Amino acid sequence: MTASKWLRHETILAALTVLALIVLAFQSDKFFTAENLLNQGRLMSEVGLVALPMTFVIVTGGIDLSVGSILGLTAILLGVFWHNVGMPLPLAMAAALACGTLAGFGNGLIITRFNVPPLIATLGTLALYRGLAEGISQARSVRGYPEWFFFFGQGEVLGVPFQLWILGIATVIAAVILGMTPFGRATYAIGANEVAARFSGIRVNATKLWIYTAAGFMSALAAIIFVSRVTTTRSDMGTGLELDVITGVVLGGTSIFGGRGTIIGTALGLILIQALKNGLALSGVKGDGTIVVIGVVLIGAILAGAVFDRNRGG
Repeated sequence: MTASKWLRHETILAALTVLALIVLAFQSDKFFTAENLLNQGRLMSEVGLVALPMTFVIVTGGIDLSVGSILGLTAILLGVFWHNVGMPLPLAMAAALACGTLAGFGNGLIITRFNVPPLIATLGTLALYRGLAEGISQARSVRGYPEWFFFFGQGEVLGVPFQLWILGIATVIAAVILGMTPFGRATYAIGANEVAARFSGIRVNATKLWIYTAAGFMSALAAIIFVSRVTTTRSDMGTGLELDVITGVVLGGTSIFGGRGTIIGTALGLILIQALKNGLALSGVKGDGTIVVIGVVLIGAILAGAVFDRNRGG
């Protein structure tokens, strides 16, 4: 019964997304072309990869504000390991992934071992990781990557951008884990009532630690794809990414109070936001207008979620 109630939000969001796509298609004949849609998918991939673990984070009742800073730090470290340290690029990629994963593990450790609220912990690491990125880069960018590296952010497989394949596979894996495994059930239980979850034998701290570590790993993976797509590294990469990610997750129906949310909802939320950004831009709407529209849609989704929660409680 609970699952069917969750699907009500996803169903409404799916209908709203379809309606938005139809309306935007009439506004510009360039919107519903294969080239434009695939390009928008390419642009959405980095945010999408980070939004998957963020769904788990928010379902537990937590938040991770540091994911954009982890992306920026990982991007810088990739360039430093390759260009300055002299590592072979594949090894530099692996080392950067490890550093991003370690940053996420650090978030989880602070939250679980020292009982620091996730908002405070990740607000601190947001500043820490961004400061490290700026300090290491010294305002210098790294360019000149080999041609094969650009495949991750610019290449295609069967006519579809490579990063969309990665995002699709990651989405399926995340959906299965959250919706069909004991780990997913533990995630929901923690968000619904952490004290009760502890008494029921769920390893709350270990589950949270895995989730925040995964958020670091996916942020690092997104960083590598981002660098490959734009062909350079800068310390400001990922600035504001956390807001786009959280917006997509919350729009997708994940409750900021924890205990409710789905990967399908997150995917729909991201698609709707990207469609609005692109469609309104093609229609001649300025950036401020697009932000207003997305804000109105987000507030509407939050209000709808509040109504669903009240009905469920009643």
